[in-house]
Amino acid sequence: MKPKPSRRRAISLLALACLPALAIAQPGTPPSAPAWPVKPIRLVVGYSAGGATDLIARQVGVRLSEQLGQPVTVDNRTGANSNVGAEVVSHAPPDGYTLYVFTIANTINASLYPRLGYEPQKDFEPIGLIASIPNVLVVNPSLPIKSVEDYQRFAKANKDGITFASSGSGSSIHLSGEIFKMQSRLNLLHVPYRGSAPAISDLIGGQVQSMFDNMPSALPHVRAGRLRAIAVTSAQRSPLLPDVPTLAESGYPGFEVQSWFGLAAPAGTPAAVLERLNQALNKSLAQPELRQRLQEMAATPLPGTPEQMRQTIASEIKRWRDVVKASGAKAD
Repeated sequence: MKPKPSRRRAISLLALACLPALAIAQPGTPPSAPAWPVKPIRLVVGYSAGGATDLIARQVGVRLSEQLGQPVTVDNRTGANSNVGAEVVSHAPPDGYTLYVFTIANTINASLYPRLGYEPQKDFEPIGLIASIPNVLVVNPSLPIKSVEDYQRFAKANKDGITFASSGSGSSIHLSGEIFKMQSRLNLLHVPYRGSAPAISDLIGGQVQSMFDNMPSALPHVRAGRLRAIAVTSAQRSPLLPDVPTLAESGYPGFEVQSWFGLAAPAGTPAAVLERLNQALNKSLAQPELRQRLQEMAATPLPGTPEQMRQTIASEIKRWRDVVKASGAKAD
């Protein structure tokens, strides 16, 4: 007996409903991949909380979270001038859930350290540059130093010279001092720390005498009178410190060091994930609120492509290899 029309229709609908399940059950049929991201993202910073890298990472992390729809948490992994954090990320699963704030320091470390636990160019996929900032030469205000000329005079008058702190051997803060030492022929003693924040703390406390710090972390202390700024390392004066001359103006023509920051992922991260991250980063950097916040920290936003960041890394490794060789800088 043939099924009645209503029953036949019910059987047909049931069969159609079962088709997706049957298709999934067929051997050799790959399951559909869930959209990325589906869980929180970890953003590794190689320096302690409170330094310029950390401050910029937290500002960017908030906006990336808004763009991606998942929390972006900053994980400070300090040590060996960010090498500890870089190594952690280089060995992380290449799934887009562990990212790294790649900095100028990683290009310096390539030649400063005899052995690294990672390869700066091979172990990372560039996502995009974030921003660049100048450094500023600051001193403890108790010292009789109000200019670069005073700094030179003070260093020459003391048989032990003058100490300069840094956020770690190989940072742009360290190499700014090494370039200045090489050009000035002064007796400068490098004192490395695990990040800008502890170095600044000891500088304010008088345990060290000077520092070529990233401007974002030094600026609040300069404005509060806890530190005195005597020169900036950029080619032009900073609008945030218009009365502070450049080192080029202060007897060192051509002196220019700009710290920079970028976003990177472990090598092997899928191209689609990298593209999504680059889009999210550039959209974040286009937001007026973030641009204003970066400018308040003397940072210039640098939106762009992964290839532009890749080229920056390659050229900076070459530049700093020459500086490290000429200055004789060591990883303390």
